[in-house]
Parts: sequence; C-alpha cells; structure tokens
Amino acid sequence: MNPVQTSRAAVAQSAGQSVGHGIGPIDAGATATARTRARFGILALLAGGTMINYLDRSVAGIAAPAMSHDLGLTPALMGVIFSAFSWTYTASQIPGGLLLDRVGTRWTYFFALTLWSFFTGLQGLATGFVSLLVMRLLIGAAEAPCFPTNSRVVAIWFPQSERARATGVYTFAEYVGLAFLSPLLFWLEQRYGWRALFGMVGAVGVAFGVVWLMRFHEPHESKRANRAELDHIASGGGVVDGSQQATRFRWSDVGALLRHRSMFGICIGQFACNSTNVFFLTWFPTYLVTERHMPWLKVGIVAVLPFIAASVGTLSGGWISDAMLRRGVSLNWARKLPVIAGLLMAATIALANYVDSIAAVIAILCVAYFAQGMSALAWGIVSDIAPKGLLGLSGGIFNLFANAAGIVTPLVIGLIVNATGSFVYALAFISAVTLMGALSYLFVVGDIRRIVLANADSSLS
Repeated sequence: MNPVQTSRAAVAQSAGQSVGHGIGPIDAGATATARTRARFGILALLAGGTMINYLDRSVAGIAAPAMSHDLGLTPALMGVIFSAFSWTYTASQIPGGLLLDRVGTRWTYFFALTLWSFFTGLQGLATGFVSLLVMRLLIGAAEAPCFPTNSRVVAIWFPQSERARATGVYTFAEYVGLAFLSPLLFWLEQRYGWRALFGMVGAVGVAFGVVWLMRFHEPHESKRANRAELDHIASGGGVVDGSQQATRFRWSDVGALLRHRSMFGICIGQFACNSTNVFFLTWFPTYLVTERHMPWLKVGIVAVLPFIAASVGTLSGGWISDAMLRRGVSLNWARKLPVIAGLLMAATIALANYVDSIAAVIAILCVAYFAQGMSALAWGIVSDIAPKGLLGLSGGIFNLFANAAGIVTPLVIGLIVNATGSFVYALAFISAVTLMGALSYLFVVGDIRRIVLANADSSLS
C-alpha cells in the first residue's frame, strides 16, 4: 500500500470503516462524505492534449496553399503529404497500444506529445517534398499512442455511466480548438508565414508535455481523489487500485479480436467516420479557395463554423448516449444509435455539390461535421467491449482502421481533384463511405458487451 493509500486507510479505520484498495464496501459515513472531482481534472488534461494533437496534425491544411506554392507541390503531391501522416500513424497503432500496456499512461503520453510537437515545429524547415514527407511520417508515428491512451484513461478514471460523456468532452477538444483557434492560425500564417506557424504550434505542444508529466496520476496515486470518488469510479468498473498489469503480446490476440463481429464492425464504422474528419482536417481550406473561390482570410473566418458544429456534435453524442443509458435503454442501443445517426447525417455532405450559395454550402458542411462529431462516440464503445488486459491493443487496432481512412481519403481526393479539377466526385466518395459505416453498425456490429478471449490475461488495463 502506498503512502496515499496508507493515509486513507488510517482515516477510514478511525471512523470504523472497512477499507480495501479503493474498492471496498462503503458505509454510511463514507457515503456522507462529498466526492472530490479529481477525475474531471484528468479529463481536462486529456482535452488539452487532444486539442494540441489535432492542431499539430491539421496545421498543414492551413499552410497548404502557401506551402504548396513555395515548394512547388501539385495537388497530387499534396495528397501524398496529407496522407503520409497516416501511413506511420496507422502502422504504429498496434506497437503504440503495446507500449501503452507495458510502459503505462503517464510516460507513454509524455514522450508521444513532446515528440510529435517537436516534429511539427520542424516542418517549418522543410525545403521540398522529401523533407516535408519525412516530417509528416515522424509526426504520424509519434501521435499513434494518443487515442488508445485517452480510451485507457477514461476506462480507469470514469465509471461506465460517465464514459460516453467523458469521451465526448475530450473529442470536443479536437474540434473546439480548431474552431476558435483557426482565425488566429490563419492570421499568424498571413502575418508571419507558414514556416513560423509550424514553429509556434510545435512549441505550444512541447510546453504542454511538461504540464502533463507534472499533473497526470493514476487513480491510486492521486492526492486529489478522496475515498468517496474512488469508490464511485470503482462501482462503475473503473480501476482505482493500480491492479492493471502488463499483458504479454500475442499476434493471435489481434486475429481473435478481429474475428469478433463487434470489434470488426466498429472498426469498419470508424474508417467511415474518420473519412469525413480527414476531409475537414486536410482538404477543406483548399476546397473553399479553389472550388468556391473564397478569399484566404475569409476562409479563416468561415472555416470556424463546421468545427464549432463538430464540437457540439461530440458533446451531443456523449450526452444522448449516457442519458439513454440512465433511462433504461440497453447499453447496446444507447451506444450504437447516436453513431448510426451521425454516420447517416454525415452522408449529406454530397448535397454541397448541388447548391451554388456559399451560405448553403457552409450549412451543409456544418451539418455533416456535426454528425461526424456525434459518431466519434465510438471511442467509448472500445472501452465497453475491449477484453480484460487488452485495452491498449484493442484501441490500437480500432485506431488502425480509423486512420486507414487517413491514408486513403487524402490520396483519393488528391487524385480526383488532380484528374477532374473539381471536388464533386470527392464529396460523393466521402458520402458513400459514411453510408457504408452506418450499414456496418446496423448489420455487422452485434450487442455491445465485453469480449472474452480464450486464454486471455485476467487483468484489466
């Protein structure tokens, strides 16, 4: 028992309580104690890290018109640059999940955050296609553990009844940062140039890495969470006693997970969900400039609106799901329905091809990105179905499929625009993929329940 647990035990014993490792029975005296809210401080850290994650991966989209002009990059080559991030990001998902299961949350996230931010800054030194490509590859590899870590933190710090909302909050940060910082980023690029923009964004991430290292703790190590909060978390399936153990990796576990229809189905759904997201993170500013002939600074203002819509969508999906669960709706439908509705609504993005009004185009794109935000709730489903001991690996596999879209979508859009000079078929492609994702949730994903693998480790990570 560590000093924090010893101190809690002494206080509890003096009050005549029965104390375990944060999961023992609660008597009347314990329930009368107001719960602390340390888990929400941890959630704020996740939100901050996730916001920086998306700023660092998407700032190339803001810099793209000026950068491609200065470096002589065609739309097809820019498609490769946008896609390159996801080559290594996708390839590193399973290794990143294994690193998380073995090294732990605090140090894995610290090294990932500081490295991807450092490489983001180095993009400003690019002299051509090759050097820029190398930096994008390094950023992708460094960012790989981020979302498996987010999922793991939610699983250990939050009871099941709060996990969808917690997932919604840190996912909200993906979009709200881009929404409210985009005008500033466009202005900085216009004022100081795209090279300085990369350097400033990278420096912010490195500084936040130090904040993470100083402030993040596991529940059993926290000096801010009291006994009542730990029992509340534990009663909903959170792991507050530090009992999660490293799990020996077996390739057979990867195959066994993907043979479960629930895991395979949500992976297909996430590929579809992320296709819409990738469009907005990469090609969206270029679409407004080239297809809709919008002035650059106006793009910086208008681009805020879809990201605001997406941020509202992420919160809405989580709140709706948890509200359904509290009202007695099964876990299966409380988790799946918001995702299905989001994917179906996101398919409306193709309607932008049939309107001329800029206001109508932006309205359609806002609806599509709001819906994509709702479907981001799927990360909470990973926490619900991952086998004991394999949450890091499960998150890695799930994110591998999600970011296969990050490889395919920018390349396909780049090739379409290069061949046709238009985004019409690009938007149609995104719409078709999101419909495929909705069908996967309807007909492939079965009941949402924890997967049990034969001969799997019994510890929860």
